[in-house]
Amino acid sequence: MQETLHNHPLIINHDESAGGGDDADSLETGGSGCDDKEKTIQKDENLLLNWPLMSSILVYCVVSLQDVTYQEVFSLWAVSPRRLGGLDFTTDNVGDVLSITGVGLIIFQLALYPKFEKLFGPVGLARVAGVVSIPLLQSYPFIAMLSGFTLYLFIIIASIIKNLLQISIVTGMFLLQNRAVEQHQRGAANGIAMTLMSVFKTIGPAAGGAM
Repeated sequence: MQETLHNHPLIINHDESAGGGDDADSLETGGSGCDDKEKTIQKDENLLLNWPLMSSILVYCVVSLQDVTYQEVFSLWAVSPRRLGGLDFTTDNVGDVLSITGVGLIIFQLALYPKFEKLFGPVGLARVAGVVSIPLLQSYPFIAMLSGFTLYLFIIIASIIKNLLQISIVTGMFLLQNRAVEQHQRGAANGIAMTLMSVFKTIGPAAGGAM
């Protein structure tokens, strides 16, 4: 695979040195370059005091909590009998819905997400996805009133859209987290994000199962 992290001495030719070409750090971080003093300050920066990073991690944790709770509740709700407000699905029906949703996620991530990200940006796309998720989740009780093939079709569409919105928010938060820190801090930043996300995700199954 193509190497993405270049830890090699920067070789500058005469044309680049005369024209003020970008340095290696600028190429890796996507920035326009900064002086040594600024780099020193950024290296000593406490990640916990980096508000752009922590705010994106907080959103990521809340969204992860919501998603794992949804996953816990959805299967239980789908197999619950009609008299309890469920869909009265079999485990095979639930598996079919989740399988089709997974195929939709693969297609979206590979073919469509890059185009939407360029159009809206990671923050804009995450905002749109968050807003659309609210009425979508509120529509589930009304979908449960349907029956037969119509119910099956609508629950598949709703499940696909829900997971597409979820992955759009999460991917956007990943991009924001990595852009909020210098390259050498990305490992620590992602470690903090994964740790806090895991804490939030431990709450989800218990909360969802209780509901």
